[in-house]
Amino acid sequence: MSRKVIFKTYCQDQLSLLPPSYDDLVPIHHPVRVVNTIIDNIDISVLEKSYKGGGTSSYHPRMLLKVIIYAYLRNLYSSRKIEQALSENIHFMWLSGQSKPDHNTINDFRGKRLKGHLKSIFHQVVLLLVEQGVVSLKDIYVDGTKIEANANRYTFVWGKSIKTHKERIKKQLKELWSYVEKVYKEEQLIPNTPDFEAIDAEKVAATIHQINDALKGKDIDKKVKQKLNYAKKNWLTNMAKYEQQEAILQQRNSYSKTDPSATFMRMKDDHMQNGQLKPGYNFQASTNNQYLTNYTIGQTTADTTLLKDHVADHIQNYGQTPETLTADAGYGSEENYTDLEAKEITAFVKYNYFHKEQQDTKKGKINPFHPDQLYYNKKTDTYYCPMGQAMTHMGSYKKKTKNGFEQELHRYQAQNCNGCPLRSLCHKSKTHRIIERNYNLIRLKAAAKKLLTSEQGIEKRKQRCWDVEAVFGNIKQNMNFKRFMLKGIDKVKVEIGLIAMAHNLKKYSLTL
Repeated sequence: MSRKVIFKTYCQDQLSLLPPSYDDLVPIHHPVRVVNTIIDNIDISVLEKSYKGGGTSSYHPRMLLKVIIYAYLRNLYSSRKIEQALSENIHFMWLSGQSKPDHNTINDFRGKRLKGHLKSIFHQVVLLLVEQGVVSLKDIYVDGTKIEANANRYTFVWGKSIKTHKERIKKQLKELWSYVEKVYKEEQLIPNTPDFEAIDAEKVAATIHQINDALKGKDIDKKVKQKLNYAKKNWLTNMAKYEQQEAILQQRNSYSKTDPSATFMRMKDDHMQNGQLKPGYNFQASTNNQYLTNYTIGQTTADTTLLKDHVADHIQNYGQTPETLTADAGYGSEENYTDLEAKEITAFVKYNYFHKEQQDTKKGKINPFHPDQLYYNKKTDTYYCPMGQAMTHMGSYKKKTKNGFEQELHRYQAQNCNGCPLRSLCHKSKTHRIIERNYNLIRLKAAAKKLLTSEQGIEKRKQRCWDVEAVFGNIKQNMNFKRFMLKGIDKVKVEIGLIAMAHNLKKYSLTL
């Protein structure tokens, strides 16, 4: 015998005595309430002052800030999708008080109003989390990841290419001048030789003019005449273009034509899965307990050159220096160790070959020919090779890194390597072996090794893996943020700040 099917009442036209409130439809511990509460408790006067006044009324910046942060928390990065959510999503409608700014208003607020102001707002949010006891600014974990820019992947300018083109013009100018000298040699006249060392647009113009004047009225070779005419038409324009491109490059080796602030970098998660170069930015992050405490954007591929400014930014914004800093081998340089030592920060920062050293020590694989393994007599300032031969001090010299940091290196040379049975194992030089020693770096690496191999150091190294790298995993995989929406470094800083706040508030909401 079949039973009667009973359906729940369904009546779209049913009237309510009292209209439902959006507040009743939003759960108490929902992330949208966290965003609302946190943003209500921070000072946004800098944003309010950016409005000039007059004309029609404006949407309140606090409401727009809440909406954009919550949109990023929900993986909505398009201004058009945010506009759509404000009309369809109950949480967005509750958060905005049923205000419905269009996508242009949202985009202008994000790209223009927040520029230069979001960083201070982010740090206020972090300080609120510190008050709640979920974040500490004393211990930070630093790492970097590359995020693709919103730029064409196949239109670029390379620094090496500019240098090659300028050298080619320089070479051809010399060839033209050699022809001038050849012509005047027959007349036994010696023209004044132009300066070919550091050429620019002005010097190229002056040299072409000088060559043209020198050959005026002369019976010159047809090919030389063609080259000179080509130089007049193209080289001045080209040189001006190269100088403009070099001004954009500054210390970088490349940039994108569609976003000149972006540098071409090799990324692990590229769309072709072949490690190709793409325009991007180097996102530097400090974390604690998987919360982002600070962020900076770099335009260079190497993390090494970005740590100093990243730490300085932390100190400037919070007015306090972290007690410990943990980072991987990408940050282990003499400059970084020196800077952290000067700031009295305990640095659990690996250096190159740290893990290899640990593995070789465990396996008993120690290279007796490595400079670190050679016996050193401090009193006589002498090293001794594995055969016991003295390596005397040749002197010292100073050199600067690309970042402008000055290093001091000492050179030592063996007196006679001829006939040594260990020579092929010891070195490959055609002369007697020379070694270079950087005593400041040796001291700093020894101090780093002592810290890294201590109980606290082992604990810090383990925690770094799941602290900062988990944040990158959440941003790139869970939040699906692998490519910036905005162009230009100032707008990129705004966008990564929104991502950082969204990450922190989403994580905080899960603890409630």
